[in-house]
Amino acid sequence: MNYSDIRGLDKYADTEIEKRVLKAVKENPTVEAAAAALGYASPRTVYSRLANIRAKAKAAGFDASEFVPAGHTVQGLSTLVRLPEEDGSIALQWVKTKADAQLKERLLEEARQAMVENLPRAKPVKSPRAQPEELCNLYILTDYHIGMHAWGEQTGADYDLKIAEELLLKWFTYAIKKSPRSNTCVLAQLGDFLHWDGILPVTVRGGNILDADNRFQKVVRIAIRLLRQIVTMLLKKHEHVHLIMAEGNHDPAGSIWLREMSYAMYQDEPRITVDRSPTPYYCFEWSDTSLFFHHGHKKRPNNIDDVFAGKYREVFGRTKFSYAHMGHMHHDKALETNLMTVEQHRTLAAADAYADSLGFTSGRSAPVITYHKKYGEVGRLVISPEMVL
Repeated sequence: MNYSDIRGLDKYADTEIEKRVLKAVKENPTVEAAAAALGYASPRTVYSRLANIRAKAKAAGFDASEFVPAGHTVQGLSTLVRLPEEDGSIALQWVKTKADAQLKERLLEEARQAMVENLPRAKPVKSPRAQPEELCNLYILTDYHIGMHAWGEQTGADYDLKIAEELLLKWFTYAIKKSPRSNTCVLAQLGDFLHWDGILPVTVRGGNILDADNRFQKVVRIAIRLLRQIVTMLLKKHEHVHLIMAEGNHDPAGSIWLREMSYAMYQDEPRITVDRSPTPYYCFEWSDTSLFFHHGHKKRPNNIDDVFAGKYREVFGRTKFSYAHMGHMHHDKALETNLMTVEQHRTLAAADAYADSLGFTSGRSAPVITYHKKYGEVGRLVISPEMVL
């Protein structure tokens, strides 16, 4: 309950002390401050007085919704009643509230719309010389966990914001230089680009504390700076750049603003397209080749092929070669089903303490895969951190 919300309670304060308590709560930012102003050693006395006033208000038919802070809804009401041998009256009462989920979602959407409307648009980059039109390079990046902290003495390799930024820029510099010339490229960021998804460095579902480096605002700033630099680098090599910012289990909200920010920022760049799909399953069609993407937190490699084929049945039906790409597990795994080739990819990021405690020892790398419009996959370049640092 928001104890400082005392709207409409003045007429139920019968004694001078109750009136003074209400006046102190009105004039101070917190109940604790009000207690100090009244000379009380503990705020419990103020809480008790407020509870008595509210109990009288409730008995008089006062609507409990008056106690509810803006943006909240009533979840329940708890009442402490005196024993029958006393007078059976209400001693204390608590109104339980919770945040209005629909209002919260609406406010977040309004905030997102307001932010992207005023984002500065990136200026178009000069087109490169003519490239082979039948080829498409796919740059796979997954589970990069910007903001994660790893202590090399424990996990085998250090990792922090500085290392993450340096490694990714060097990896893309090397990958762009060494990969084949192609007219089109896809930057498939397969999720968990950010290590956590809000002010507190905790997992989204379980609330488990994560090994984090620095403030979330700095994490966001570096993530945006990295993406802008990488996209500019890709535009200098490829005529068309397609961006996929997939949802991950560490950054479901972060992936939303990454997509929307990218779309708003590059609206004036005709050589960039952004997949804004709200689904966690993504698709890119390259003539006779179809590419599918999912982080791996909802479906595993052994049962995802029919999801892609069903969700994108028209694309799947038109294409001869189909490939699915996933992350999440931080290690390589590939299988060929009756519908498509499904591949799980390693990460470039170092392991954190949690991964080390479970004995995960997968290697670190990321690929650039080249697809032909008529023949499917025709080339692959696998680059590890050791190759670029």
